[in-house]
Amino acid sequence: MTTFFNNIKGDKAIWGVVALLALFSFLPVYSASSNLVYVVGNGTTTGHLIKHGLLLFLGFGIIYGIHRIPTHFFKGLSIIAMPVVVLLLIYTLAQGTTIDGANASRWIQLPLVGITFQTSNLAAVVLMIYVARYLTKMKDKPVSFKESIMPLWLPVFVVVSLILPANFSTAAIIFFMVLVLCFLGGYPSKYLLSMVGAGLLGLTFFVLTVKAFPDVFPNRIDTWMSRIESFWDATDTEADYQIEKAKIAIASGGIVGKGAGKSIQKNFLPQSSSDFIYAIIIEEYGLLGGLALMFFYLLLLFRIVVVANSNVTVFGKLLTVGVGLPIVFQALINMAVAVELFPVTGQTLPLISSGGTSIWMTCLAIGIVLSASRNSGSATKELITDDTNPLEVLSGQL
Repeated sequence: MTTFFNNIKGDKAIWGVVALLALFSFLPVYSASSNLVYVVGNGTTTGHLIKHGLLLFLGFGIIYGIHRIPTHFFKGLSIIAMPVVVLLLIYTLAQGTTIDGANASRWIQLPLVGITFQTSNLAAVVLMIYVARYLTKMKDKPVSFKESIMPLWLPVFVVVSLILPANFSTAAIIFFMVLVLCFLGGYPSKYLLSMVGAGLLGLTFFVLTVKAFPDVFPNRIDTWMSRIESFWDATDTEADYQIEKAKIAIASGGIVGKGAGKSIQKNFLPQSSSDFIYAIIIEEYGLLGGLALMFFYLLLLFRIVVVANSNVTVFGKLLTVGVGLPIVFQALINMAVAVELFPVTGQTLPLISSGGTSIWMTCLAIGIVLSASRNSGSATKELITDDTNPLEVLSGQL
């Protein structure tokens, strides 16, 4: 055990925050899993707790293994992984899995182990590494929009387009995070505005196509529209059952909450152990518990920016931001959905919600950040020469 801890490198604060979030997750997952057991009739609460523990154990194994890999290795790995990710997304979209009669073509079934895997989560991490690599390659070079279409934007639009039909929220988050990374990487803003327009045009074309051929992707556009309409229509109190139960859970939590395991709404709130686990946390631990959890995610964000700013390589900076920011961004979206500041998206709470793919891909991203943190302050060949890098501005604002 001593040897294991001696081999742990990288930012100790990130290690600590991740470990605390993971340890805390056992309480709400164990409590909320009673919904799956007594309402859905799926397994036992102990079984779900053990499964969650195993997923976290494997996740920390991923963190440990990935953080030992030198950061520059991820450049080449992203080139190899991009074609694999595209093929996985095509297979995922084509196989058309259904779960309980609903379109679930965002998952594939892993052979032998019987575990479902959400390929879009892996695609998000790989794509951010790929974009960081391209931006590093173009550092201090004149950027031509025409020349960047094939190596940069074509892979981005291919990945986003393959995710969009089954998972609009994930596709939108990935595209937004790519735009943020490109801005921080010094990609011209006028070109970014052009890509925003192209993205909106592509989305419009997709919506019109689905409306014209509704049998291709059944119920997807209707689901998006109903969620947006119910979010804006404050007078429709029965439009979204999930949001109403989440609001009841939050309101009944008060300042200090009902106590661990004493949630009532977990028995009525769908996805109480994953998408809406934040509402259960506030019901059991109150406003103080919800704010404390948000504080740890913001602390993680702060350390990610510190690691990015102190890294002495351009690639290390962009890589840290590219894979680190989406973790906190997803957490904030999950919280915003629970308190009805954002339409329902289906995004989980990183490191807290149950679910293997979410945990593993979050751990993969954290491992990459920790790998980059090992290079912070060390001398390498690829030194930063741009004193006006937007990452430094971002760090200064924090």
